[in-house]
Amino acid sequence: MTIELPDARSLSDEVLEALRLRALRGRELGFTEADLAGILGVSTETVCRWSVAFSTGGVEALPHERTGRPQGAGAALGEEQAKQIQQILDTKCPEEVGIAAALWSRKAVRQLIQNQCGVTLAVRTVGKYLRRWGYTPKKPRRHARKQDPEEIRQWLEHTYPAIEKRAQEEHAQIHWCDETGIVADQCSGSGYAKKGIPATVELPDPHIKINMVSSITNAGKLRFMTYPQTMTGVRFIAFLERLLRSTTGKLLLIVDRLKAHQDDAVKAWVAKHAERLELFELPRRAPERNPDEYLNNDLKRAVNDKGLPNSRSELRSRVQHVMRTIIPLHILSYFLHPCVQYAAAIT
Repeated sequence: MTIELPDARSLSDEVLEALRLRALRGRELGFTEADLAGILGVSTETVCRWSVAFSTGGVEALPHERTGRPQGAGAALGEEQAKQIQQILDTKCPEEVGIAAALWSRKAVRQLIQNQCGVTLAVRTVGKYLRRWGYTPKKPRRHARKQDPEEIRQWLEHTYPAIEKRAQEEHAQIHWCDETGIVADQCSGSGYAKKGIPATVELPDPHIKINMVSSITNAGKLRFMTYPQTMTGVRFIAFLERLLRSTTGKLLLIVDRLKAHQDDAVKAWVAKHAERLELFELPRRAPERNPDEYLNNDLKRAVNDKGLPNSRSELRSRVQHVMRTIIPLHILSYFLHPCVQYAAAIT
C-alpha cells in the first residue's frame, strides 16, 4: 500500500517550519536532498534552497515565504467539476451516462470529463486525477445484468437469516454447494520473454476437461467429487449420498438453480432423506453470493501452475491434489469477501 502525503502547499506555517528544520537535520545526518524531499513530501529544489540558505546564513536565513503555484491553480478541472465527476463514478456505470465502455477506465473517464465539463485531457492526466481522488485500478467483480435487487435483499434480510436460525435450533450444518469445470489448456498469469518475442505455452488437447461439485461450510469443512461430462440428477444424487456418508447430523444445503438440482429424481431423493438433508436455492443470477464460487476460482488458478496436463486422468489427479491440500483456514477466508460476509461464522 502506498502512503499518500498531503500537498505541502496545504500545510500550516508552523508545520512547514518544522519540515525545514527536519530537512536540515537530515542533511547533517547524511541524507540526500532527494531522499529528504521524498520523505517530507516537498520538491528536491525546495530542500536544496533550504540547505543553501542555512549554509550561508544559519537558521535565521531560512526562507519563510511560500513559493510555487498555489494549490489548485492552473488545474484543468475546478473543484465543483471534480466533485461532479466523482459523484458519477461512484453511482453510475459508463453505459448509464452514454459512454461505450464496460468499466470506468482512464479512457472512459476522459470521455466523461469531456462530455460533462467540456474539457479534453490526456489519458495520463486523467490517471493523475484518479489517483488524487483516491481511485485505484481493480479487477472487476462480476455482476449479472438481470439480477433482481429485491430478490437479493429478501435473501440477505429474510431468507438466509431464517436458514441460519433453523441451523442453530436443529444443530444442523449449513453447506454451500456449487459445480465447476476445469480444462487442461487453461493457463493463468503471464510469462517472461525477451522484448519482441512473445511468451508461448504448448497447449494439450483442448477437449481435456474434468468437472467438480463441492460444498464448504463457514467452519472450514470441504467435500468434493469429480465427474466427467455434464452434471445430471443422477450424479448430483451420488454427491449427496457421499455428503451424508461423510458427515453427521442434519445438513442444510444451499445450491444455485442448476437444472440438475431441480430434477424430479433429486426432489424425490431429498424428500426421502428429509431428516438429514434439505435444499435451499440461492437468488437467481447471484453467484457472487455463494462462497463456494471463490473456491472454484482458486482451484482454476492453481490446478495448472506446474504445467498443463496431457490427459484427463492427469487433470483429475491435479484437481484432487489441489482440493486435498486446501486447509480450513483458507476456506474461512472465502467468507471474508464483502459479497459473502453475511454468511461468515459469528464469533
